[in-house]
Formats: sequence, structure tokens, C-alpha cells
Amino acid sequence: MALRIDGYVIVSADGMLANAQNVMPDELKFEGDKQFFSAALDHADLIVHGRNSHEQQPNSPKRRRIVLTRRIEATAPDPEYPRALLWNPDGASFETACEQAGVTSGTVAIIGGPGVFGMFMDRYDTFWLSLAPNVHLPGGEPCFPGVPERTPQQVLASHGLKAGPTQMLDPVDQVSVTPWRRVA
Repeated sequence: MALRIDGYVIVSADGMLANAQNVMPDELKFEGDKQFFSAALDHADLIVHGRNSHEQQPNSPKRRRIVLTRRIEATAPDPEYPRALLWNPDGASFETACEQAGVTSGTVAIIGGPGVFGMFMDRYDTFWLSLAPNVHLPGGEPCFPGVPERTPQQVLASHGLKAGPTQMLDPVDQVSVTPWRRVA
């Protein structure tokens, strides 16, 4: 299989992707980041996320996806989304799930949540980390396993990824995105 694996998340200054109720609050939603994220997903061949994550965009129903769940044995069609496959990682390999989803090459976009991000830490080609430095979500949902003990940047670096040039997405709120790429 020739799959490129990219991750995408926006986090608060304290490394959270959701509030204490496990909901992405409006304070973490910025137009520049939404446009960047949407454009990236429009170019991905496959979206992978947990059952509580979904991008909820106009093009979402058109996207082929894999939804992680422990409620099935291995893989099964998603009864809610015709272009989605349910996948239990304990019952089938990622490669098997991709084949059953009809994707054996191209770009896979991993969009969360924390457990899903963690599963792919050693496989990312690039992880696109968006940062909202003026937002704090005390008691929130950390973006990765190991946060907040370590910063998201420290977690990515510990898995062999190196920060590239940061791009400003929303100058008013100082929201930026940094590509973390696998070191060859």
C-alpha cells in the first residue's frame, strides 16, 4: 500500500482539542483554520476518526471515511454514512480496513480524537498542528496521549516529527498551523 498519513488538529494554548464536556467549543473555531482544514480534507482520499469526531462540513457526506469503534468485531458498513466503514482495530489491521474502504493509495487524513491520533503517532508523514494561543480550556480533552504532562509539540517531536515553517491562519487571533514532518 502506498498511503500517505497526515494528521490534523487545532489545540488551545494548553494543548486541548475540546472542553471539559468533550465538545469542541466555539472559542476554538476560527475561519482561517476551518478553511485550511476543509481544503485539506477535500484533497484527502480517506478520512479516519473516532466515533465522537466528525468535521461536519458541507462536503463531509462526499468523503470516504473509516470510523473507529469497539462496537463491532472487525469491520462493517456504517449504517449512517454510505461512504463510511466502521473499524475495530482489535479485529482488523488498518491496511485491511483501508482495502475494505476502497483506498489502497493516496492521502489519509487522521482527524481525531486523542486515542485515534495516538494510534498513528509513529506513522504520520506530516501532522498539521494548528494552535490557538489565546484560548485556554482548563480540564479539557487533551489532543494526544501524554498531554498535558508534555506539550503537543514535545509529543510530536518524541515520535520523530520535526516542525516546519509556521503559517499564520488568523492574524487577529494569532492562530497558526505548523507542519510536523517525519524526519528521514
